[in-house]
Amino acid sequence: MKQKRFLEIGKITNVHGLAGEVKVYPWCDDAAFLCSFDVLYTDRDGAHAVSVLRARVQQNIVILQLEGCTTREQAEALRGTVLYIDRDDIELEEGCYFIQDLIGLHVMDADTGKEWGILRDVLQTGANDVYVIRNEAGKEYLAPAIPDVVLDTDIAAGTMTIRPLRGLFDDAD
Repeated sequence: MKQKRFLEIGKITNVHGLAGEVKVYPWCDDAAFLCSFDVLYTDRDGAHAVSVLRARVQQNIVILQLEGCTTREQAEALRGTVLYIDRDDIELEEGCYFIQDLIGLHVMDADTGKEWGILRDVLQTGANDVYVIRNEAGKEYLAPAIPDVVLDTDIAAGTMTIRPLRGLFDDAD
């Protein structure tokens, strides 16, 4: 399974002040994560890099000062721009994955080899994520992303191996 090199991290939603700062709605678990990058990209291919001069979190929004953006008018022109990060700039902890890498995985049963379906969405509930798995018939299963259920995630092979807890899926024994 081919991974995208440049990943969506957030969207510029508004301007902040008169000096060219922009407000970014982050598409990551923690807004502070977005503040850790020195370079962001304004296209999905990484052709347009922009240096981050300053970054700070204000409530659940990130305020950025981007190189070359010094006026309110320049900042206004960036409204609606999706920002990207380079996957190579990130070192994920063991067992952590980008949601967009999980979407599309074939979810297999560890004990029977049965394919439960394709992972279609990740719900972020606070306590733990919940994976939405849809089979060919359109039936959806919800599986908590906990070590007792998710035994293996192989992004390269495009598979996730799970062991549903008893009663979790209504046709599980």
